[in-house]
Order: sequence, then C-alpha cells, then structure tokens
Amino acid sequence: MRKTGRLLWPLALMLGPAAWAQEAPTQTQPAAGTQPASPTDRWPGKPNPDAPPQTCERLNGYHGIWYSNQPTNDEYRYKYSGGLGTYCAHHIPMAHYAPEADKTFFVYGGMPEDGHLSDEKRTLLICVSYYDHKTGLVPRPSLLMNKKTSDAHDNPVLMLDREGYIYVFVSAHGTARPAYVFKSAKPYDIDTFRMVWETNFSYPQPWYIEGRGFLFLHTRYDAGRKLHFMTSRDGLDWSEPQPLAGIERGHYQVSARFGGKVGTAFNYHPQEGGLNARTNLYYIETPDLGHTWQTAAGEPVVVPLTSVDNTALVRDYASARQLVYLDDLTFDSRGFPVIVYVVSRGWEPGPRNNWRKVYTARWTGNEWQISGLLLADNNYDTGCLHVEGKSAWRLIAPTIVGRNHPPQSPQPYNPGGEMMMWTSGDLGRTWVSQWLTRDSLYNHGYARRPEYAHQDFYAFWTDGHGRQPSESRLYFTTQEGRVYRLPTQMSEDFARPELMPFFPRSAPANPNQ
Repeated sequence: MRKTGRLLWPLALMLGPAAWAQEAPTQTQPAAGTQPASPTDRWPGKPNPDAPPQTCERLNGYHGIWYSNQPTNDEYRYKYSGGLGTYCAHHIPMAHYAPEADKTFFVYGGMPEDGHLSDEKRTLLICVSYYDHKTGLVPRPSLLMNKKTSDAHDNPVLMLDREGYIYVFVSAHGTARPAYVFKSAKPYDIDTFRMVWETNFSYPQPWYIEGRGFLFLHTRYDAGRKLHFMTSRDGLDWSEPQPLAGIERGHYQVSARFGGKVGTAFNYHPQEGGLNARTNLYYIETPDLGHTWQTAAGEPVVVPLTSVDNTALVRDYASARQLVYLDDLTFDSRGFPVIVYVVSRGWEPGPRNNWRKVYTARWTGNEWQISGLLLADNNYDTGCLHVEGKSAWRLIAPTIVGRNHPPQSPQPYNPGGEMMMWTSGDLGRTWVSQWLTRDSLYNHGYARRPEYAHQDFYAFWTDGHGRQPSESRLYFTTQEGRVYRLPTQMSEDFARPELMPFFPRSAPANPNQ
C-alpha cells in the first residue's frame, strides 16, 4: 500500500463509520454482556446523498478472498471453499463494460496479501478496479472498505447509470452486519466514492434501466431467504422493499436485463431441508421496473409468490428429489431467457453425488426447451453463458470433459477446477471444448460475465486451493480464449496483466466417454 500523509478512507472505515460519516456508528458485533439491537432498529437507515466524497486507498496488487462454508469432516473439508473473490452466482453483476470510457469496471472480494496465512489476517476487502481496453493496463485496485469479516457472502456488485456514475452495492450475509451502497464522486472514476446508504440486504442484483432508473433485486432474511425488490430514479432515493417470492424457507435467484425488461430465475428451499434441499426452477420477468410481473409467455403473475405450484414453474425437480444450483441467466437476440443451472442428487461434495449435470432452460417463444449435456464434479462449479447471434452459445465454466475420465481439477470434487470454454452452434445441443487453464496449482471457479461484455474481457474469475487457505489470484479471458492473470505485485500505478498459455479448441464433448 502506498504511504500518505493523510487519513485514507479504508483506515477510517477500520476505525468505524463515526470516523468518516455523519451518522451514528454501527457495531458489527455487540459488546460482551449486551443484547444486540434488532436489524429493524439499526437498518435500514436513510440514504445520505450529501455524504462527503472520500479518497480510496490504492492496493499494490490483486488478491482475492479465500473462504470456506460448512465443514464436512471428510477429505473434501467443506461444503464449498476456495478462492471466492467473484463469489457468488447470486451477486450480479460484478463487472460492467462502459463503451464511453472503453473500460471494463469490476469489483471483487479481496484480502490482504498475507490473509491466507491465518484467520486473524484474513479479512474481506471490498475492491474496485477496471481494465483499460485502449492501453491494455489495469490500475492499482481501489480499496473501498474493509468489511471486517472473512465471509465472501459480503462480496460487492456494481452498476453504472447513463452518466457513468459507478454504484457499488456491498452485501451483508443475513442481519448480523450492515450492507452499503456507494456512489463514485465522478463518472467512470474509482478514486473517490460517497457512502450514500448504510442498510441491510443480501445477494444484491441491481439493474439500471435507461430513462427509468434502478430495479434492485435482493434477498432479505425473514424466516428464511425471501426475495424482494426496490426501485429508485437516481440510486439515492429508494422505495420500500417489496416482496417478490417467499415459498417456504426462501430462494436463491439469478437475474438479467434485456432492454427495459428484467428477468429472474430462482429455486426454492423446502421447509424440510432448507437451502441444502434447494430444488425446482422458476422464472418471472418485469417490463416496467417491478410494477407488473409475468411469466416468459406473458401470463400475469401476482407477487409475492408463496406456493410451490404456480405459473412461474419452469421444471419440477422436487418430485425426483433433485437439487437445483443456479449459475446464470441471460437473453437471446429476441429477448427470450436462457437459464444455466446444475442438477445434483445431494448437497455433499464428492463422488457420491456424481455426476452433476449442467442444464440449460431456453424459452423458445412457445415452451421451455431443457437440455443437459455437460458434466460437473461439484454443485458449485459455477460459470457464465454468452449468447452470440441467433444460435451460437459460449459457456465459460469449470466443467469436466467426460464421465469416464477422472476430474481434471487440481482439487477434485471441490468447487471449480480447470476453467473451460464450451462453444455451441446449435443452441446448446452439442458442444466443442477448449481449455482455458491447464495443469493449475489451484482450482479456478466462479467465472462471471460482465454486463455489456467486451470481447477482450469476456469473463473473469479467481483461483484458490479447494481444501485449505491459500493465496487467490484473479484472471480474465478474451472471447477467443486467451487468459490473463492480474498482477499480485505492482511497483507502479499501472501494470499489464500477464498472458497465460493458450490452448486451442479441441474435440466435441461426449459426456459418456
């Protein structure tokens, strides 16, 4: 980190909100012997559009957070774990190409360079940066705040408005910690930000619709994980949260926009089993910033959805006792949704639940067409889908080549593995594979698609050891499949990402071999 004679913003955040904001301080953990305030007592606070701009400290390299969840007491160690700086699929979007600036802006969950060495040193750093397509360089990442947790569920997302202001939504995980909304002080600039709102939300998914404003899909913890949405004309003055879906114990969702439309696909968590029994696939969309909702066929839907059987149901997986893990949602050239998800027999890692299959659900204009060909060795082998033209698809994900081949992952059966690029010219019926990484030390995972993706920054992700704390590096790929690694050490203000080995396209996929 560069030394300076002034109090830098992240240092002020470490000292507490009172050190830099005109609001009462919020304690992440209650003092010993006291009862914590209820979330409704502490959040949501009122947005503060007049918050003073604060200069971000610049870090000397790119380091992603390492995180683990739910020990399994077996060789796989955790339900999921690894380098999770771009976690999770339900945080959307994490990158955004701005043609006016010719830059791809992105956020990620970082950690100190030595954060993998001990639990005490591991803390989540909310980082913002960009890739300059004119120069091919990246700056030192801006440190927006220290979240004072090692939980990757608190990772950020971002959205740009039509003037180029960057809004960063920093998640909470449940109600134990606050969430934040930041706005850049200048368009297309990551030097200074205003903290315009301290509140509470989880799994943030903000969308800006030209001429209308923001639709903010998110989760609120109220007897489960219930889906909600809010709207705002300017990203500062927000409506009250409106419930979207609350079936039994809740949902996970993925969403996307197409023109003025926003769609969301989600599973549900049964009363028995909860999130580890997540199942079924649903889809609804709104053409008018949440005023009305409808199915892909245009049939009106009354929200919130509260029953398992409803018109939004795409496919019933509960009756077959199959689990549904959502990866991505995008639209084709006609504005029809395409959903990517993994179907599994159980929540536990390891071969006992193999093989997991990667499915796509595509709305044809008349019906949902569902196909599954690619395989995965972990429920959290998360990737992203690009739809190119009328029938060409490009999936970037850490999937495997075939069921009779051992997993190619550095840490098999843990999240991620070697990153692959799969291309299809027939709407996902057949695929051709291309290795993006090979012979890696760590698993690569959580490939994320930028909004308005540029061909030179088509997806980005992190790596990390699947079973024990490790360093975690950030990568991005071009549309062609050339992979770059972001610098972990920077002696200057800007640096050129490192080009990794290139692997040409290989044979068509056959999961039975």
